[in-house]
Amino acid sequence: MAGARIPVPRLQGVTEAQFLHDLYPQRKPLVLEGIDLGPCTSKWTVEYLSRAGGKQDVKIHVAAVAQMDFISKNFVYRTLPFDKLVQRAAEEKHKEFFISEDEKYYLRSLGEDPRKDVADIRKQFPLLEGDIKFPNFFQKEQFFSSVFRISSPGLQLWTHYDVMDNFLIQVTGKKRVVLFSPRDAPYLYLSGTKSQVLNIDNPDLARYPLFTKARRYECALEAGDILFIPALWFHNVISEEFGVGVNVFWKHLPSECYDKTDTYGNKDPTAASRAAQILDRALKTLAELPEEYRDFYARRMVLHIQDKAYSKNFE
Repeated sequence: MAGARIPVPRLQGVTEAQFLHDLYPQRKPLVLEGIDLGPCTSKWTVEYLSRAGGKQDVKIHVAAVAQMDFISKNFVYRTLPFDKLVQRAAEEKHKEFFISEDEKYYLRSLGEDPRKDVADIRKQFPLLEGDIKFPNFFQKEQFFSSVFRISSPGLQLWTHYDVMDNFLIQVTGKKRVVLFSPRDAPYLYLSGTKSQVLNIDNPDLARYPLFTKARRYECALEAGDILFIPALWFHNVISEEFGVGVNVFWKHLPSECYDKTDTYGNKDPTAASRAAQILDRALKTLAELPEEYRDFYARRMVLHIQDKAYSKNFE
């Protein structure tokens, strides 16, 4: 099991001023209740979404198992008309399927041209736009994307972080979300932005012994709840039943800090990417030395980074 378990705080009826002045600067997850989201929480039934979403083709993840792994890619990409996806995702067993009768479906909406355009529910699903209200807790120029998501019951998404702030709006259904602080990254066995530890409830501690040190923040989301996920916070999401969610991402840093080619919101800030490239070059340079020297100077580099780059209150 992971280390300490900490419930994510829940607050009712938070105003924009309260959020921006008191809560947002803390940079910690928070569940907001009682925010007016419009009629979507009662209106977005399977039948309604099938009609209003239309028959446009959408690209989806299809997995034979509930625990999806983006590192090993234990899923396939397929295309379905949106109305068919909604109907299949709401089923436990399928008469029509790609892999197996109990396969799982996951939709993360994309822009018109995913290489150039960000996802925005107002553009990809205009008939649904009038049903949902986004919390106006950030400036319009900070807005990055709004991502429409559909998940089959039982589906678990891999633990990962995003580089922008995020409201996870649970429109229908229930989710369990487990989060880890950016400061616990050393215990999550990262591969890029993703953790290699798939089974966070019963991890293989022979392979991942440090995972027990990770402090685990947990919350349950129901229809109408909004989870604030600050940038860089790792999150693992389990859909406990069929449900629809919308993520609203916005820029916490000035626009020039982000990679202009990033349409998913998951590329590291340009300064961080440059620093990683410089470090890679430095390590290649160290490789020119004999092992004893390489080991010594690598340790000195680590100590230098800890002294100069880490926050003074790093735990």
